[in-house]
Amino acid sequence: MLYLDNSATTKVDPEVYEAMLPYLLEEFGNPSSKYYPQALNSNNAVVEARKNVAELLGVSPKEIVFTSGSTESNNMIIKGVVDYYSSKGNHIITTATEHPSVLETCRFLETKGFEVTYLPVDKYGRIDFEEFKNAFKETTILATVIWGNNELGSLNNIKDLSEYSLVKDVFFHTDATQVIGKVDFNLEDFPGISFLSCSAHKFHGPKGVGCIFIKKDQYDMLTPLTPLHHGGGQENNLRSGTLAVPGIVGLGKAAELAKKRMSENIKRLEDNETYLTKILKEKFSEVIVFNNDVTNKIPGILNVQFRGLNNELLLKQLAPIIAASTGSACSSSKPSHVLDAIGLSLEEIRYTVRFSMSPYILKRELNIFNTL
Repeated sequence: MLYLDNSATTKVDPEVYEAMLPYLLEEFGNPSSKYYPQALNSNNAVVEARKNVAELLGVSPKEIVFTSGSTESNNMIIKGVVDYYSSKGNHIITTATEHPSVLETCRFLETKGFEVTYLPVDKYGRIDFEEFKNAFKETTILATVIWGNNELGSLNNIKDLSEYSLVKDVFFHTDATQVIGKVDFNLEDFPGISFLSCSAHKFHGPKGVGCIFIKKDQYDMLTPLTPLHHGGGQENNLRSGTLAVPGIVGLGKAAELAKKRMSENIKRLEDNETYLTKILKEKFSEVIVFNNDVTNKIPGILNVQFRGLNNELLLKQLAPIIAASTGSACSSSKPSHVLDAIGLSLEEIRYTVRFSMSPYILKRELNIFNTL
């Protein structure tokens, strides 16, 4: 079976798996203990993983806080910022096409008296810079904008958006879950980004682990916020709880491999996308419409309408040979809010399938579409 649902999750790289094994079987100590070999070895592994993630993002290891993944990271940043800085304002700016962990958090905060502006998007899911600027108020304390859309692959202009937020002295958070390992960037070039979220399982690491980048100030202090978890004070008192060492090691190894293979992986994703686009156009030209843009996007994501074919029925028929999805795995029971936001009708949404590739796919494997 050809797996084309990599925006939902990716397989664990064999090198990641091998790196994790010792911390499941032998080096099982609690890294907070630090007094005996297993604990010291676990702590050293966490330090190494933090360094690898920091190098991938282009930040200091001190600015990395481990979490269970992007859903927790997004909740922690948004709730933590608005609680800590509530005396300065109550307004949040976000977009209509965010991940559910951002949208549902913002909707929850609205019930607590916070005001949220949900910016509209264009036909490819990007927000307009002028509309973003016009959304700021005296009470704005946080802007949270997704970097790359998980359904369309479209990239927002995070550099300009974050730099404007910096000028306005407003915290800027980006959910970068989908771009890690597929878009080459260094956060040194993005001084306006205060916070960033990511998950290991989106770039061939394990599920259940991710991290937050929290920018430090000129005094080497992390931007303060209210913790989501209170307890033993792990992770600089920002994320209490015993560290999931095997997962953190896996995240660190996945980050190391992503940095090492960045150029090669991007080229493979681009080539796979080009090749599959060609096949689909040649074989299904009379019934398909591409919802995604062809430039300024995450490589390897195609969002396609098969007109006249119900997407759920189509995917069930394809399931023995091709694994794909209708959209976000985190809101699979509902019609895509992303496709609704770009103006598609309910009928068009029900025709739509997302194919999301990985650099592990060989181009010849895509020839399976020629057999349909």
